[in-house]
Amino acid sequence: MSVSSEPLPDKEPNPHPQQDPRHRLKLSLFWRTFVLLSMLILCSSLAWLQLFRTQEYEPRILRNAHQIATVVNLTKTALMHSDAIARVSLLKTLADEEDVSIQTREPNDQIEPFGETGMEKQLVQEMIGRLGEGTLVAASVNNKSGLWVGFQIEKDSYWLQMDPDRLRPMGGKGWLMWLSIAAVLSLAGAAIMAGLINRPLKRLSYAASQVREGHFSNSTLNENEATSEIREVNIGFNRMAERLAKIEAERALMLAGISHDLRTPLARLRLETELSVADAETRELMAGDIAQLDEIIDKFLDYARPEPTDLGPVLLSGVLSRCIAPWRNNPRLEISVDVAEDLHVKAEPVELGRVLSNLLENARRYGQSPIDGVTRVEIVARVHDGWVLLRVRDQGPGVSEETLKNLTQPFFRGDTARTSATGSGLGLAIVERSVQRMGGTFSVFNNSAGGLMALMKFRQAKAA
Repeated sequence: MSVSSEPLPDKEPNPHPQQDPRHRLKLSLFWRTFVLLSMLILCSSLAWLQLFRTQEYEPRILRNAHQIATVVNLTKTALMHSDAIARVSLLKTLADEEDVSIQTREPNDQIEPFGETGMEKQLVQEMIGRLGEGTLVAASVNNKSGLWVGFQIEKDSYWLQMDPDRLRPMGGKGWLMWLSIAAVLSLAGAAIMAGLINRPLKRLSYAASQVREGHFSNSTLNENEATSEIREVNIGFNRMAERLAKIEAERALMLAGISHDLRTPLARLRLETELSVADAETRELMAGDIAQLDEIIDKFLDYARPEPTDLGPVLLSGVLSRCIAPWRNNPRLEISVDVAEDLHVKAEPVELGRVLSNLLENARRYGQSPIDGVTRVEIVARVHDGWVLLRVRDQGPGVSEETLKNLTQPFFRGDTARTSATGSGLGLAIVERSVQRMGGTFSVFNNSAGGLMALMKFRQAKAA
């Protein structure tokens, strides 16, 4: 057995085509439900806000404008009909108890008009309509903010100052704070609702994946759910999983029984052939046919074998040495290996041995060089992102692209241009199924330099 240092190619053909970007951008059920609930809450909040604005906010602002106009009219009337002493007392009472300040209006006062928004401009017009055309409404006088209402009493002009929030009942940080709290609580509620809706489906999806992988005992769903629809789905799924488990057990038992019943007459037939057939060549051919039948039975059993349950760290070089040992002295088979001595993979040692033995046997049968008839096999392993990429390549004639698509299908045999050997058509199907049972992936393709290449991926494992 020689050792090769040839690296793995930079790019291997991808057995799984890249998904459409539109599919990768699709949201999960949780996020779709959450976004839809959030949009529903947002639209409902906007509708209630508009309803409040129409039915409550605008009428309240108009009432406040009317009240301010009434205050101004009452103040004008009180100032017009009070003497100097009573007027001073009135001004002091308004400033202390009503937060209303009366100041003399000067011609050179610096005025900033009130009314930045459409609503505020409408309010200004309402106040002017009630107080008269000569009324001024300002947001600032002499750089002092407030709600300033300018009016005249005979020839004297005055400013009435009050709090501008009377015309802005929905403004301020308090409103924003409560709006933020309501938004956060609504989104939290949407997330909880989406989680409650998504949780049973997520459990069902996990159970379905377990059934797909053959883990029937790990796919049981709760049949006591509070929701009747989910409870019925769980009960139906559990019964289906139980039925599939029973069918799988019966299938394995049936194949085991068939193989047992067939092997007994095959052994008897071989013995009778060796004793009764005189011609050595005929006897050898008949024994070969019997051996081929026995090998086909083994293939059936390998394909029907249940999945390995004890996956752990396996020394790859050790398994390879045991699989290569029967071929060391075969002059028609040359095997080169480039695998690190301490490389471990997550697998089951017996199952992994069957995989490698099947690939070597497949290469021996179909991978002879068209030049000298010698089968040359290269086995290379590399580590990439926690995975071990294991490549097994021969230098035979390869297969057609149409045949390549069906090589891992059960009972499919490749074209006769590659070889004249016959078999059960289960070799690569067994390999693919075994690799998948150990949590890996398997693909086969024609190598650009010639020959057929099998590429496997196993999880890298640490030594026990």
